[in-house]
Amino acid sequence: MAQKQVITYTDDVTGEESEDITTHTLLIDGAGVEIDLTSASHDRLLELLHPYLSAESARRVRGSVNSAATAKKSRNSASSNSADTARIRAWAKENGHEVNDRGRVPASVKEAYEKANG
Repeated sequence: MAQKQVITYTDDVTGEESEDITTHTLLIDGAGVEIDLTSASHDRLLELLHPYLSAESARRVRGSVNSAATAKKSRNSASSNSADTARIRAWAKENGHEVNDRGRVPASVKEAYEKANG
C-alpha cells in the first residue's frame, strides 16, 4: 500500500495556504510565541510594529529576551551585593570585627551584622 503525506503551510493570521511561510518568534516582556506567516503578513506585522521598533530611545537586544532580562537582573543583583558587602565591611570595622578590604566577608561577620541590624 502506498502512502502520500501532504504538508500544508498555513499563515496563522490569515489562514492562507502558501509555500511562502516562515516561522517567526515574537517576544514581549519575556513571554513569546512562534507564528507562521507569509511574507505579506510578516511585512504587515513589521509595518504595525515600526513606530515601536524605530523609537529613538529603543535599544536592540541580542540573544533571547529572557537571557537579556537575566543578565540585567544579575547586574542589578551584583551591584546590590557589592553595596551590601561594603556596608557590612564598614560596620564590621566600626564594631571591632576583623575583616579584609577585599575578598569574601566571613559568614560569622555577616551573621553578626544581620543580628545587629536585622
